[in-house]
Amino acid sequence: MSATRTSIRLDMKLADEAVKVLGVKTRTEAIHMALREIVALERFKKLMKKHAGTLKLEGAGE
Repeated sequence: MSATRTSIRLDMKLADEAVKVLGVKTRTEAIHMALREIVALERFKKLMKKHAGTLKLEGAGE
């Protein structure tokens, strides 16, 4: 993973709550996890939209 230091304005209460909710040790870990989740969710949405109504699940209807 490539990393760069940056400075951002951050809601500290929200960041601290994210640390607790996500069960990580640092704000940085919480932010990285949240960003990964957002990206994964958007990729999933695009995939579902692309294949809407065309996916067949084996074992469905049994």
